[in-house]
Amino acid sequence: MAVARVISSRYYFVMSDHSPRPAEKIATLLDRLSRVSREMQFVHGLNPAQWEALRFIATANRYSRTPGALADYLGSTKGTVSQTLIALETKGLIQRVRSQSDKRRVTVQVTAAGQDLVDRDPLRDIVHAASALAPDLRDDVVTGLERLLEALQSSQGAKTFGVCCTCGLYIASPSEPCSERQRCGLTGDPIAQSEVNRLCVNFSRKQPSRSR
Repeated sequence: MAVARVISSRYYFVMSDHSPRPAEKIATLLDRLSRVSREMQFVHGLNPAQWEALRFIATANRYSRTPGALADYLGSTKGTVSQTLIALETKGLIQRVRSQSDKRRVTVQVTAAGQDLVDRDPLRDIVHAASALAPDLRDDVVTGLERLLEALQSSQGAKTFGVCCTCGLYIASPSEPCSERQRCGLTGDPIAQSEVNRLCVNFSRKQPSRSR
């Protein structure tokens, strides 16, 4: 059975009587980073859940700024998300917009005050810390974390979110990826350049090409 022990101010998993393996260190470090990140987000009158919701709404595309998509992204219940949205709306950070074509459909948008707060996101401290890493190391960290996230999402059956340029439904000229002549293969809608790097609830990971 795994037990925990504090050594030189670092928190490790120790399996039996041997030193932690690299995979165990990754799990421990991710846990510690998540705790640090969570504590950082009790700021500007918001809690971590409200920051997560505000951050998602500010970066999601037109198909994804809905309570349902937010619940999928956070892996939370619609009831919990509803309470979070009510809190943000009461603070004047978001507003709900009812669709003109379908009155039952409601989207959520960040207000000017909400965007001002997003610009002061406490996670920017992590961005600054990561920027101090050597470029090659940053690239390796990104690649490793992306693969770890994909593996965990797959094993947990969690819905994946991503951006157009890495989506299997994305259609664009091979010679002009991410150009103005791009469109969504699911809806057939053209995709504006400003939407290419926004999170989408309809994201479908590209399948690796098979060699002939």
